[in-house]
Amino acid sequence: MEKSLAKYIWSNTRLEQIWILLVVAASMVPYFLSFDLPKQIVNGPIQGKGFEKEGATQTFMHFAYDVPWIGHITFFRGLQLTRFEMLIALSLVFLALVVLNGLFKLYINTYKGRLGERMLRRIRFELIDRVLRFPPSHFKRVKAAEIATMIKDEVEPMGGFTGDAFVQPALLGGQAITSLIFIVMQNFWLGMIAAAIVAVQAVIIPRMRKRLLELGRQRQLTARELSGRVGEIVDGIGTIHGNDTSNYERADIAARLGLIFSIRYDLYQWKFMVKFVNNFLAQVTPFLFYSIGGFLALQGRLDIGQLVAVINAYKDLPGPLKELIDWDQSRQDVQVKYNQVVEQFSVERLIDPKIQLLDCEPSARLTHALTATNLTITDDSGARVLDHVSVEINPGETVAIVGESGSGGEYLVEAFGRVLWPDSGRVAIDGQDLLELPESITGRRIAYAGSDTYFFHGTLRDNILYGLKHAPMTTVEYEGAEATKFKWSMIEARRAGNPEFDLNSDWVDYASTGATGPGDLYSVMRPVLDAVLMSQDLLDMALRSTIDSGAHEDLTSRIVELRQALLQRLKEEDLDGLVVPFEFTTYNPQATVGENLLFGTLKRPLMTNRKLAAHPYFRKLFQDTGLNVELYAMGLEIADNAVELFTDLPPDHPFFQQLTFMTADDIPEYQALLQKLKGRGFDAANDEERTSIIRLSFSYIEPRHRFGLLTDELMAKIVRARAEFHEHIPPDLNAVIERYDPQRFTASATLMDNVLFGRIAHQQADAPERIHVIMRDLFNRLGLQDSVLSIGLDFNVGSGGKRLTNVQRQKLNLARALLKRADYLIFNRPLLALDHRFQDQIVRTVLTSLHQEGHAPAIVWVLSNVTLAELFERILVFNGGTLAESGTSNDLLEKNGMFKELLS
Repeated sequence: MEKSLAKYIWSNTRLEQIWILLVVAASMVPYFLSFDLPKQIVNGPIQGKGFEKEGATQTFMHFAYDVPWIGHITFFRGLQLTRFEMLIALSLVFLALVVLNGLFKLYINTYKGRLGERMLRRIRFELIDRVLRFPPSHFKRVKAAEIATMIKDEVEPMGGFTGDAFVQPALLGGQAITSLIFIVMQNFWLGMIAAAIVAVQAVIIPRMRKRLLELGRQRQLTARELSGRVGEIVDGIGTIHGNDTSNYERADIAARLGLIFSIRYDLYQWKFMVKFVNNFLAQVTPFLFYSIGGFLALQGRLDIGQLVAVINAYKDLPGPLKELIDWDQSRQDVQVKYNQVVEQFSVERLIDPKIQLLDCEPSARLTHALTATNLTITDDSGARVLDHVSVEINPGETVAIVGESGSGGEYLVEAFGRVLWPDSGRVAIDGQDLLELPESITGRRIAYAGSDTYFFHGTLRDNILYGLKHAPMTTVEYEGAEATKFKWSMIEARRAGNPEFDLNSDWVDYASTGATGPGDLYSVMRPVLDAVLMSQDLLDMALRSTIDSGAHEDLTSRIVELRQALLQRLKEEDLDGLVVPFEFTTYNPQATVGENLLFGTLKRPLMTNRKLAAHPYFRKLFQDTGLNVELYAMGLEIADNAVELFTDLPPDHPFFQQLTFMTADDIPEYQALLQKLKGRGFDAANDEERTSIIRLSFSYIEPRHRFGLLTDELMAKIVRARAEFHEHIPPDLNAVIERYDPQRFTASATLMDNVLFGRIAHQQADAPERIHVIMRDLFNRLGLQDSVLSIGLDFNVGSGGKRLTNVQRQKLNLARALLKRADYLIFNRPLLALDHRFQDQIVRTVLTSLHQEGHAPAIVWVLSNVTLAELFERILVFNGGTLAESGTSNDLLEKNGMFKELLS
């Protein structure tokens, strides 16, 4: 990277800087004229110089110049104006100069701002581009939070400085010099005084500010380290809680904050000391002007107009001078920041940009062997983890790698997947070093999956298709204002050195998966998801999701058909009691009291349980029907039973998972409420206490909780209250409550609730699992499996995929690699989180299904379960970083060597 920030800015904005400097030079003319005009106004029309005689006039706006070789030319003879007319005319000219100077400033500042933002965009992109080209080993030595902080915050001042880098000294220096020249022209000695003060400021202030620069550098470094430490705390929160080190972390953070405080306090003290000195020197000059200039005016050696003009000119001198000194400090400060950025991002062995060039064309298949020759890899401590290993993997070959953890096989496949760069030797295909091949080949024709997974914030669909997003595959046609906006965005991208890629294009390479487009993509994805046992997870996610009826109309429009098919299937299998359907005139014992009362769902977040309980209509209904008293009594019984059963259990006890109406944290609160309210009537409690007690009854289900609190009489009363509730429901509640309708899709309910239109019987053993199996079969039989799969793929995986279990993450990681249909599949213990039974099933399915498709890639699999090695054509046994044995399963068993020891 360029070491000098000024050179970096000039090389990228040369033409823009020249243009704005020309504009600055032009702005000096009206700036100078605005100093001279007050003198003309004071001396002329105000004091009457030239208007001594009655009715005297003066020429205004007379333009005549002597042109070489031509002579005297009069462009405009001017206007003859009286004293009052001249006062008005000169005042209007002064106003025009004020407007013109303001317009110059507006244009210059706007242009500088756009130039700075463009440069900020450029440097941020270049830094991120370098991050994408860092060698893999470098990421072990840097913290992600520190890199992010540098790109986001530390380069921010560089964008603002870009517009000021050359324009600001030219503009401010020009203004200061113009002011000084004008003062000297009025009176030489006053000009010398102003020049002397300016010289003192220019020498003293920058020297004092050197300390500020050093403190600013320390502040920046400590703030960056704090950011990295906070990132470590977030990533390692489980380790902190597991080892009782939260107070140690608090002490560490407090110490860091204390250091930052002391640096910032010192910075503020020194900063305001500099300001004090600067302001003092600036205010000394007017004192000298008033005293000396006034003395000269009293002696008649300086007229009043000149003195007013000098004071007016000096009034505009400290501002540019102060800003010029601030610019110099900003220049040094930004240069320090830039040097630190350059230091952090100047990394050896950066990936060549040519390797990552965009390639929209399909990459050719790899038909040559993948070979490792004298491969040596060392870890960060310098120990050899792979020692002069040579291996050849032929196209279509299946190879198992076995050995103890750290025996060397995992490092070999990391080199095959370009996750790790060898220290010596090389990995090659057809004689070409793997590290020199374009990523458009290795990233598409070689797929790698390990046990360490990472997923970007977004949906499951985004992450599983991530391995197919190599280049924009379509061209988006924009119209009208959108077309203009897109055109300008591309122009700005080009000016800022950013690639002109359209993110709105479809980047998914469907052809590489065997699909023709989005329409048949799911038919290609489904076998892959089945192979890694992910389909059931997606079905569960889809069933628990609320769905947009417009986006999945093919499914929502057939919801009644699905309900009828489910009831028919349950009847055929003599499982009628497995689901209790919703009926408006009867109480559903498998649903909560709240669901029975509402007979519908709330449109969240527009309406919540707390808002509903506080609604006047809802409160009046409870009071009129007497349900408030009965449900209050039920809530007290629930609270009493729960406190008695769970008060002595630890908060993480699994029994709390069955306690739907309160959490472990609520137990002490309700224990205190019971002590206060037990044995006292409904009227003894205030509104807040009644709400806390009654809400417990809303989550009560008799067959599940079995406290014996629901009587036939109370259930009948709830059904009657339900009818009255919906009969007179006010418009505002009707808009946020969606009533259950057997002939309609309920948008605010989950897919499971929509298909069931009822509740699963809690007393039935394995009822949810049996329902899921039946539903999956129904979706397949009715041709809706792609729609359900699409709903499951809409599940948001969260930051880093943390909303998924470790098992699901490893399944998804493997599925993403398989979906690429690469020529070489490199798997490094990708299923460590799964037990051996599921690993066995997935490995067998992957090996058989891939070859059945007519696409026979080479598979290199580091196995955590050695018994699966017999499924592969060749086995490589590693020990101590060397290849100990190689051959088929039968050959190695006959040798009676290390492979047999691993099996035993």
